Amino acid sequence: MPDSGSVMEDLQEPRGDLASRVLAMPTDTNPKGDIFGGWIMSLMDMAGKMSATTVANGRVVTVAVDRIVFREPVKVGDVVCCYTETLRTGRSSVTLSIEVWAMRQGQGVRVKVTDAVFTFVAVDDDGRPRPIAPTA
Repeated sequence: MPDSGSVMEDLQEPRGDLASRVLAMPTDTNPKGDIFGGWIMSLMDMAGKMSATTVANGRVVTVAVDRIVFREPVKVGDVVCCYTETLRTGRSSVTLSIEVWAMRQGQGVRVKVTDAVFTFVAVDDDGRPRPIAPTA
């Protein structure tokens, strides 16, 4: 159960930048019509990859997912939006907060449905970690 008094719970707006938006479709559901958690995790990974690639200025791979919380179900027809915020940039890694928000049937107020922390590592053409150049 989510912490009702946490700072994140009190926010009514997503943190970070919009990284992806997609429509939840019937092929992504279980027999009860809820969207699979794995589908949501995949969206988060793709959104995070796009953001981490920009920070790392090149190829990244996912190395960790921490504290994923599924707060609300997602239904067919919901517009699902992933927001990313850089928490930390290390020598070769980028750690992002990723929040997933849904607009029910594409309308109305956004509802936070999932959040997690993803860590990506910048890699070279051979798949070995490489340093991230500092930004000016």
